[in-house]
Amino acid sequence: MGGVLQNDTGNFVCYSPTMITTNGIWQGDNPLDYSLPLFILQVTLVVSITRLLVFILKPFRQPRVISEILGGIILGPSVLGKSAKFADALFPRRSVMVLETMANIGLLYFLFIVGVEMDITSIKRTGKKAILIAIAGMILPFLLGVSFSFFLRQKTQMVKQGTFILFLGVALSVTAFPVLARILAELKLLNKEIGQIAMSSALVNDIVAWTVLAFAIAMSENNNNLTLASLWVIISSVVFVMFCIFVVRPTITWMIRRTPEGETISEFNLCVILTGVMISGFITDAIGTHSVFGAFVFGLVIPNGPLVVTLIERLEDFVSGLLLPIFFAISGLKTEFSTIQGAGTWGALIIVIVLACLGKVAGTALVAVYYRMPVSEGITLGLLMNTKGLVEMIVLNVGKDQKVLDEKSFAIMVIVAVVMTGSVTPIVTTIYRPARKFSPYKIRTIQRTKQDGEFRILACIHTPRNAPTIINLIEASHPCKKSPICIYVLHLVELTGRASAMLIVHNAKKSGPAANRTQAQSDNIISAFKSYEHHATGITVQPLTAVSPYSTMHEDICNVAEDKRVALIIVPFHKQQTVDGGMENLNPSFRTINQNVLINAPCSVGILVDRGLSGSTRISTNQITHHIALLFFGGPDDREALAYAWRMSTHPGINLTVMRFISANEAVDDTSRASFEENDPRVLTILTDNDKEKQLNEECLNSFKSRMPNDGSIIYIEKTVNNGQETVAAIRSIDNIHDLFIVGRGRGSVSPLTAGLTDWSECPELGVIGDLLASSDFAATVSVLVIQQYVGMASANTAADTLTPDTPQQVTEFSNSTVTQRTPPTAASALVSHPEI
Repeated sequence: MGGVLQNDTGNFVCYSPTMITTNGIWQGDNPLDYSLPLFILQVTLVVSITRLLVFILKPFRQPRVISEILGGIILGPSVLGKSAKFADALFPRRSVMVLETMANIGLLYFLFIVGVEMDITSIKRTGKKAILIAIAGMILPFLLGVSFSFFLRQKTQMVKQGTFILFLGVALSVTAFPVLARILAELKLLNKEIGQIAMSSALVNDIVAWTVLAFAIAMSENNNNLTLASLWVIISSVVFVMFCIFVVRPTITWMIRRTPEGETISEFNLCVILTGVMISGFITDAIGTHSVFGAFVFGLVIPNGPLVVTLIERLEDFVSGLLLPIFFAISGLKTEFSTIQGAGTWGALIIVIVLACLGKVAGTALVAVYYRMPVSEGITLGLLMNTKGLVEMIVLNVGKDQKVLDEKSFAIMVIVAVVMTGSVTPIVTTIYRPARKFSPYKIRTIQRTKQDGEFRILACIHTPRNAPTIINLIEASHPCKKSPICIYVLHLVELTGRASAMLIVHNAKKSGPAANRTQAQSDNIISAFKSYEHHATGITVQPLTAVSPYSTMHEDICNVAEDKRVALIIVPFHKQQTVDGGMENLNPSFRTINQNVLINAPCSVGILVDRGLSGSTRISTNQITHHIALLFFGGPDDREALAYAWRMSTHPGINLTVMRFISANEAVDDTSRASFEENDPRVLTILTDNDKEKQLNEECLNSFKSRMPNDGSIIYIEKTVNNGQETVAAIRSIDNIHDLFIVGRGRGSVSPLTAGLTDWSECPELGVIGDLLASSDFAATVSVLVIQQYVGMASANTAADTLTPDTPQQVTEFSNSTVTQRTPPTAASALVSHPEI
C-alpha cells in the first residue's frame, strides 16, 4: 500500500507510508510486516534475554556486558538465528537499517557518558605509575596482535596489512574503562590504591586506543595508499579535538557559572548539551572518523562537577538499559561461529586468549615490581587491565563495517572478548585478598580511648533529618581542647543510575550549585556540620558521601571506619518518629545495613533512635542542657555504654542518672559466696565466664563511682528486681525529664532481669531493653542510643582486663571456665568462688 507523488522536476516518487505502523490484526495485517511494531518487538526481545542472562550469571559474578554480548550471540545466526523462520520473522534484512540506526544512537550517547565519567585529573594523583602501567599493558598485547594478524588475514581481504594490524592490535590491547569501573565497584576496590591505579591506567589506555582507532579508520578509507584524503581526516580530527577543548569546554563552564547557587542546571542548557552530542557525532562522521569518537571527545571536555552527576542520572538508565543492548544484539547478528572451523583455528584461538592475557599481566607486573608494589597486586592489576567489553566490540564492529575484519576474524575476536572479560572477576576474587591492617589499629572501643586523647566517631546519615540529633549527641560528648573529637560524617546514598559505586571526600569549598536532590541533601548535611565545627571547640569534621547499593553499603561503612581508625560508629535507626508519636519504617534496607554493620564493624557501634534530643537547642558549648539516663545490666556492651556516659558526664550541661539493675537471686548468691569464703580461705575456687563478667562489671562500676563528683550532676541508683516485669516498672519510674537513654545491646546474655521481654522484641538488633525503649508506646519523647562494644574485644577483656597483681600463678583453662588452684591466700586476695561448681 503506497502512493505516488510528483515533485517539482516532474519525476514520480513512490512511497509506502503505511509500512511504518499497522492498521491492526483485525484488519488482516501482520504486525511483523511493519517497521515500528517489529522494532518494538525486537527491542523487547533483546532486553528480556539480556536481563534473564544477567540474573543467571549473577552468582558467577559476571559483569553485565557479558550478558549483553551473549544475548546478542543467542539471537544471532550462531544459535536462534540458525532457524530461517526465526531470522526471517524477527530479524529480517529489511529491519537491520532501523535497528542499527537506533543502536548507533544509543552507542553515541553511551560513549558520551563514558567520556563524562572519565576524570583526567585522576592521572595526576597516581602519577607516572598509571601511565607506565597502561603503556606496558598495551605494548605486549599489541605486538601479539601484529603477529596474530598474519595468521588471521586472508589473501582475499582487500585491505592492507598495516590497517589490519592497527585494528587487531587495538582490539587486543584495549581496556574497557566503564566495565572495569563496575568490576572494581563490585570487588570493593574502587577506593583502594590498586583500584585508583587501575582506573587511571584504563583511562590512559582508552584515550590511546581511541586515538589509534581514529588513525586506523582514516587509513582504512583508502585500501591502497595513505593518500591526501586520509591525511585530511587526521588533521580535521585534531582540529575538532582542539575546538572541543578551547571552545566547547569554556562555553559549558560559562553555562555552569550562570546557574544560581543551589539550583539545578536549566532544561535549556541540558538540551543544548545533548544536542551537542549529536552535532559532534555528525561532524566526526562527516570528516571520516566514526561518530562515536566525536561523542566521546565531547563528553571528555565537560568539566567535573554537579553537571556530570545530572547528565549521568538523566541518561544512563535509558541508554544503558534500553538502547545499548541493541548494539550488542547487532554484534551478535554479525557473529557466526560456524566460520571458525578446524582444530588448528580453535587451538590458535586458545593460544591467543592465553598469550594476550599473559602479555598484559607480564607488562603490568613488571612496572609494579619496578615501583616496589607487591607481586600479587601487580598480577591483579594485569588481570584487571584485561577487561574487555564495549570498547573492543566497537573496534570490532567498526573494523567489520570498514571491511577490515572478515566473518572469521570478527567471530574469533568476539570469543576473545567474552572469555577474557568473563574470567577477570572470578580470578581476581580468588588470588587477590588484601591484607587487613588490624595490628596497628588498637583503639576500637570507647573504653580504650584515653580521656585526654582524640576520640574518633563515624556518624552515618541517610537524610538531613538525622543531622541535628547527631550534632547534639556529639556536642553532649564534650569535645574540648583537652579531649578533641574528630567526626567523620558519612552520607549514605543508594547507587542508582551510576556507572560505579564511589566514596566522595568533600572539600571545604563547594564545587558549584546542587545538580539534584541527592547533592542538595549532601550540601545541607555538610553545611550543618561545618557550621557546628565553626562555632564549637575541639571538633574536627570530615564529610564524606558513600554511593553504593544498599546490599553492600555496610562494607563501605566498615571500610571507612577501618581506614579512619574510629572508635565508634553511629548509625540511625531504620524507623523515625511520626507527628502522633508513633514510629514508622523509613526503608527496610536501612535495617539490613544496621544489622550487617553490627556483625562486621571493626569498632564499637551505636544505633541512634532519633526522637529529637533537643534538636532546636542552640549548639554552643556550655549552652546545652541534657538529662541522660544510663541503664546498666552488666556485660561488655553495658560497660561500653557506661564509658560513653562517663565521657558525657564531664560536660557542664549534662545531668546523668545511672540505674544499675541487680537480680534478687544474684544478690543472695553473692552474700552466701562471700560468707563461705570468709569461713574457709583455703578453698578451691572456680572462676566461670559468668563470674569474670561480674568481676569486670564491679570493677567498672567501682571505678565510675570513685570518680563521681559531689555536685549532684551524677545520680547513681541500684534497683533489685526479680523479673522483666519489675524491670519495666523500674524503668518507667525514672523521671520523665530525661531526653536520652543509653543502654548496651546485651548480646547473647540471658538474664532473669529481662525474663519475658524477649517474646515481645521486634528489633533484636537493639537488644531487649533497647527494643523496649524504642517502642512507640514506651517513651515517645526520649531518644535512645544502643551501644555494642567491638566484638573482638571480648577475648581481650577476658584475657587482659581480668588479670590483676593478685592473679594466682597456676591457671588451667577449659573451654567455658578457668579453674584456679591456689596456695593459702590472704582474705584480700581471694577470688570470688561459684558455690554451684
